[in-house]
Amino acid sequence: MKIKQIMIYQLHGNWSGSAYPAGDRQARPLDIYPEFNIHEEYSPFPGQTRSEMYVEIITDQGVSGMFGPIDGTQVFIIQHHLAKFLLGRDPLATELLHDQMMRLNRHGRTGYFMTGISAVDCALWDLKGKWLNQPIYRLLGGPTRPVIPAYASLLGYSVEPQKAAETALYYKQQGFSAQKWFFRFGPGDGAEGMAKNLAMARAVREAVGNDYRLMFDAFMGWDLPYALEMARGLAPINPFWLEEPLYPERIEGFTKIRSSGVPVATGEHVYTRWQVKQLLMEQAVDVLQTDPDWTGGISEQIKICVLASAFDVPVVAHGHSLLPALHIAAAQPPVVVPMVEYLIRHQAVKQFFHTPFFEPENGSIRLPDLPGLGFNLDDEKIERKVTLFSAE
Repeated sequence: MKIKQIMIYQLHGNWSGSAYPAGDRQARPLDIYPEFNIHEEYSPFPGQTRSEMYVEIITDQGVSGMFGPIDGTQVFIIQHHLAKFLLGRDPLATELLHDQMMRLNRHGRTGYFMTGISAVDCALWDLKGKWLNQPIYRLLGGPTRPVIPAYASLLGYSVEPQKAAETALYYKQQGFSAQKWFFRFGPGDGAEGMAKNLAMARAVREAVGNDYRLMFDAFMGWDLPYALEMARGLAPINPFWLEEPLYPERIEGFTKIRSSGVPVATGEHVYTRWQVKQLLMEQAVDVLQTDPDWTGGISEQIKICVLASAFDVPVVAHGHSLLPALHIAAAQPPVVVPMVEYLIRHQAVKQFFHTPFFEPENGSIRLPDLPGLGFNLDDEKIERKVTLFSAE
């Protein structure tokens, strides 16, 4: 069997789901500059029209694999660097192709290039599962459990303390055993912004109780002095982790924050096992969040899980898309991958064109039973399908 064709599609449809309440965005690194630190009402549904891109790998035996949604930078890497290289090759040799793709470009072991490799790798695993008529977690040695716990990731909800407290209690009552909140303010907002951050954190802690797992995300929007002061303020709230207070390459800063007694998580913007190894060797992280959509695909995320297990550091993948992380979790011991992230507002968008739709029930997600990644495109949602790229 050989790869015969690689295609990238753009799907268009109309959102008909219910609206989410207006909310707040997270802090961002550019917020230290007033021209960028402006109020924006957060909504993942800027209009009724939905448009998403997918990559499909087609073989001469008729079986194909698909992954998406993907973004424009992934499309560029696939189109200009990966597609022609992959044509004519054995799609089932995922380890070989993964290693070769990582050796293909001298700038290709981090950043955008790795996100392109990740999309292709996930599509190849989808293809392999469909060829063998098995879900991916079966091919990886799972399942290790019948359902996977998920935490409620509440990006885009209001961080006004009373509203945040009401939302936190609601999602606890829905059966989630953990949830994550996103800080809106950083160094550019001064002491007033820090006070607002802490007021939100205290309000949600009071709402859910002292024994409930609460995580907080700073999205790389802080500097070290600000992060250390925030950590001191958060310590009495007992966060399960503080996520990305700094850029992940600032490893010494992470170790200083950890020394304050607040657990630290990072990895969403970390690529490959070698960057992960540095974080682990320097004892800079309590929880790893590498994302199979970006860090190198399912093939690389499995290696990262093995590496992290040797350091007794759990992996809780960033939840850019759900299915690759879900399959990996289902093939790893619970102590290695204890749960997955479920971005409440974003998954409605990410899975808009998918059937079936995966969402937590009483805080856990069922395992896919279809072969491959476990989804099909929902023809009833697709009003227009445009081919953006085709190589054969």
